[in-house]
Amino acid sequence: MKIELKHIAKSFNGLPVLRDINLTFRDGGCYCLMSPSGSGKTTLLRILMGLEQPDEGTLEVDIEPAAVSAVFQEDRLCESFSPVENVTMCTGRSMKASRVRWEMAKLLPEECLSRPVSTLSGGMKRRVAVLRALLTPSHVLLMDEPFTGMDEDLKRSVIAYIREKQNGRILILSTHQEEDVELIGGELVRLA
Repeated sequence: MKIELKHIAKSFNGLPVLRDINLTFRDGGCYCLMSPSGSGKTTLLRILMGLEQPDEGTLEVDIEPAAVSAVFQEDRLCESFSPVENVTMCTGRSMKASRVRWEMAKLLPEECLSRPVSTLSGGMKRRVAVLRALLTPSHVLLMDEPFTGMDEDLKRSVIAYIREKQNGRILILSTHQEEDVELIGGELVRLA
């Protein structure tokens, strides 16, 4: 699979956020978007998700429809559901709940897997959001600052799990930390 962005531009209220972005993303690649805050990382991810339209340029995907799974800046979890329920509602029949639970236990304490998400810490919620994206069948993984709220050891564990579960998919994530690019072994893509 290949995604090509050609001459993408986007403005909000007359203020340019993205200017003439030309990028190609390929199967199995890991791409780390870096730029100062407010310079278009989230906007570019939203364009890739189809949630935002560019003002100029084209987005070309060689598989239609391309399935995308995402980690948003906000976790976007159903607070009254358990972590397992939050993930199984996205995995559908592709993965049994028992397998989801087993996978989730790699990054979360077993005792929190059946509790409502509302009772979890921010870092635990973030891991649920990452697990949901990784376990959902897709061609493309988009992650907006996936390591928010994680200490160094936890971040390393999550990165190892992401690499294990990427499975040849395109992975595009945004980060403010150059060390994240090195840890995940990604290609640095500077937007500004």
